[in-house]
Amino acid sequence: MSSSAAIKLAEPALEPWPVEHIDGAVESGLLILCDHASNTVPPDLGDLGLPPSEFERHIAYDTGAAAVTRSLARRLGAPAILTQFSRLVIDPNRGRDDPTLVMRLSDGAVVPGNATLDEADIQARIARFYDPFDAAITAGIERGLAAGHPPIVVTVHSFTPVWRGWPRPWHVGILWDADQRCAVPLLKGLRAETGLVVGDNEPYDGALAGDTVHRHATVRGLANALIEIRQDLIAADEGAEEWAERFARLLSPLAASTDLRAPKIHRSRTQERLRRH
Repeated sequence: MSSSAAIKLAEPALEPWPVEHIDGAVESGLLILCDHASNTVPPDLGDLGLPPSEFERHIAYDTGAAAVTRSLARRLGAPAILTQFSRLVIDPNRGRDDPTLVMRLSDGAVVPGNATLDEADIQARIARFYDPFDAAITAGIERGLAAGHPPIVVTVHSFTPVWRGWPRPWHVGILWDADQRCAVPLLKGLRAETGLVVGDNEPYDGALAGDTVHRHATVRGLANALIEIRQDLIAADEGAEEWAERFARLLSPLAASTDLRAPKIHRSRTQERLRRH
């Protein structure tokens, strides 16, 4: 069975809360996030002017990422927070002032439902979708800190096998900014496995100002890592379970280390990246 799903238009009376919570113990030492878990569009936004096929693509959500997140949370007994709205509605893995927060053009697809939005419309989407996800993450982190269990913040994403005609060789990538406490052991563990091509800040750089990791983990000095898994490897449930098992095995000893999880501010590379660009 595939872990992907066609576009889901919720009934107005049944529109879901924009955040999915998975209960878990703060003692697990982890908080697992999935920014692009869903391709759901609320009924009042319709289909954003797009055909259903576009909602099967990476522009709408990260294929397989939600399945990996749920399985990983279950295996580790850790809390998890997932979005229940498409990134085409608004992208919670962007800063509030990022020009790609609400996409008008995404990988060749014009998004008519976003084309004429003004600032008031964007602020309304922030309040309705972005802020509840942000608040849920903040609450999850504060719950762990208050209990004396600062969490490692792990976010789960997936990437396309081919980008603009270029095949991507990596099976998995670990993205990180300047805090290597979690990223480097994960990279070492993955590279020790036979047959895996592992990206270190590939296919993207983990230093992104205002993204989920930056605004929730980096600024608090929490250990963190962003996991990117190639979509074709987790599009089916069997693959998602395989990768969840792998990361559960790699994350478990890191989460058990109170020294590793102790908050420590690291200098961010985001300003350096902004200067270069």
